[in-house]
Amino acid sequence: MTATPRVRLDVWSDYVCPFCYLELPQLARLQEEFGDRIAIEWHAFELRPEPTPPLDPAGDYLRRTWDRAVYPLAAEYGMVLRLPPIQPRSRLALEAAEFAREHDRFEAFHLAVFQAFFEEGRDIGDLAVLTDLARRVGLDAQDLEHSLVAGDYSDLVLHAEDRAEALGITAVPTLLLRSAQAPIEDAEALDGALPFADLAAAVRGWLATQDASVVF
Repeated sequence: MTATPRVRLDVWSDYVCPFCYLELPQLARLQEEFGDRIAIEWHAFELRPEPTPPLDPAGDYLRRTWDRAVYPLAAEYGMVLRLPPIQPRSRLALEAAEFAREHDRFEAFHLAVFQAFFEEGRDIGDLAVLTDLARRVGLDAQDLEHSLVAGDYSDLVLHAEDRAEALGITAVPTLLLRSAQAPIEDAEALDGALPFADLAAAVRGWLATQDASVVF
């Protein structure tokens, strides 16, 4: 029987955000460290939804951000990221991730999308790229294509984004940490690509608070 988690971590992220990818291995390590005491759930958040124009991939803003923050943090975490040559819309990839979640391949597909964009420079807004990634992780690519064309997962993505807006989330990655029984409105917000030590300390703090509240 699966144990009930004691803390929950809700993560809002976007596939075009390098800091979301940089946080991925830290959260995987967190899950490994705390096991069934923590439940981690990812939620969709479009940084630049229609009609907001995408960033210029050759522009000064992206280059400065990568030189100042992305490349140093990637080196610190032992990851290799490359500034992508394109800046696609992320809606389709986020919908594809919901398809993967429903078919029990979310983690593999989630990682594959990040790798395709930040390591291979592929256009993750392109349907053919997403179906190729689906095949790579063992999903039915034809079923995914039909679902995306039909917009089967649009409402799930929009609901996640509406919930983020209601919670005051304006940037990613945003992590909301709380006890498993508490409403998400009572969560502690952890912003940015935090190192594992900071994440683990926050989780231990919540676990300790619950232990202290137990009445014998």
